[in-house]
Amino acid sequence: MNAQQLKNSILQEAIEGRLVPQDPNDEPASVLLDKIRKEKARLVKEGKLKKKDLVEVPIEEDEIPFKIPESWKWVRISDVVNVLMGQSPDGNDVFEAKEGDKAYEFHQGKICFTEKYITPSGKWCKIPSRIANKDSLLICVRAPIGDVNITQRSIGIGRGLAAMEGMGNISNMFLFYWMLAHKRCLEDQGTGSTFKAITVEVLKNQKIPLPPLAEQHRIVAKIEELMPKVEEYGKAQESLDKLNEELPERLKKSILQEAIEGRLVPQDPNDEPASVLLDKIRKEKASLVKEGKLKKKDLEEIPISEDEKPFDIPESWEWCRFGAVVKTFTGKTPERGNADYWCDEDYPWVSISDMKQGETLTTTKERISSKAAEKCFGNQISPKGSLIMSFKLTVGRTSFLGIDAYHNEAIITIETLSDPMLYTKNYYSHILPLITNWGDSKDAIKGKTLNSKSIYNLLIPMPPYNEQKRIVEKLEQLLHEIDKLKV
Repeated sequence: MNAQQLKNSILQEAIEGRLVPQDPNDEPASVLLDKIRKEKARLVKEGKLKKKDLVEVPIEEDEIPFKIPESWKWVRISDVVNVLMGQSPDGNDVFEAKEGDKAYEFHQGKICFTEKYITPSGKWCKIPSRIANKDSLLICVRAPIGDVNITQRSIGIGRGLAAMEGMGNISNMFLFYWMLAHKRCLEDQGTGSTFKAITVEVLKNQKIPLPPLAEQHRIVAKIEELMPKVEEYGKAQESLDKLNEELPERLKKSILQEAIEGRLVPQDPNDEPASVLLDKIRKEKASLVKEGKLKKKDLEEIPISEDEKPFDIPESWEWCRFGAVVKTFTGKTPERGNADYWCDEDYPWVSISDMKQGETLTTTKERISSKAAEKCFGNQISPKGSLIMSFKLTVGRTSFLGIDAYHNEAIITIETLSDPMLYTKNYYSHILPLITNWGDSKDAIKGKTLNSKSIYNLLIPMPPYNEQKRIVEKLEQLLHEIDKLKV
């Protein structure tokens, strides 16, 4: 149950007579009702009410929505409350008052409503058509219906509002809380095509469970005792909801950190150390240089100093620079104004919005022509099974290609060196979102963008290949379990 549901429950308990105990010494609501009838008769004699205001429409048994205590009475609002519908004055009579102006503050709707008391509008009217007296309830009667506030001063009201004043010393705060509980019922009675509204007849005809006067005050006191606790509960619930929402990602980040520090799975002394794997990669790069597929400068490795290393790793692992152990190439965006480059056939073209972290991409929103593939990419397509990573704006999102595809300039294709490297690609896929967003280790990152230098210099904690396999299998098991928390 959230805070609003709890608040609604308390208000419903209140208007059904179950929030506070009844006191047999209370003067029953029937006596209060008789006093109100006498007051209304007096006001008719004084010309302040009309004879028709004395007419009471009986409430039939089938109209009663719930049972109430014996000391209470079901009545219609018009039986116990003066209802005044707002009416807008001449538009030329509404203005921003200056010091010394004699005028009434004017309100047309709920724009200045708060939790309880209406705030100043800054609009004034010299001759308002309708005046809501101090301590009146203000009810929205159209767009929206049923919102309620109290005015602590006399104000002019327009057609979007109605004012209610209780008779016989009825607690205006009890009426306020009853209106809060009754809002949904009032909304359901709205009519209209452009916007929903209720008429004065609908408002006057509302049925209200009337408690003894003393119990009204006990109900109000109890509600106002409980509401701050409901607010505290709501804040605690919001904090818990936020924590629950953030928990899966926090757990993922924590598990990934364990993985790259060598603490997720045990080391096996029989594993071939990562240094052997790095030697194999160096030999493959030398072979690619001979074949003309790499340049001699690609054999150069920038040393890693001890103060660059963000944490300790197991002895069988090695720190390496990302650019020293992979080949990457960046995509392009064909000229948008060239209609010959864009079509619904030929080749898929990947943008970051097509990518979902860790998932295999099989469709793209856009496709490019064979002409664009040749002119812009030299037909260098990223083959199915490639690992791709975003490095601008959304930094470090990785996906696998389930299709042959081209991609834009904010994405790189990552080719691993030395076979077999299936688990290395999966290892990279899991850890790159974390590593590319490290703080102090990203000296070359500008804002939310990596560049060729910063991509090359990314520090990768490289486990032995067999341990990479164990890490990936463990990660996929744990991350699958975490994803269940989101459901």
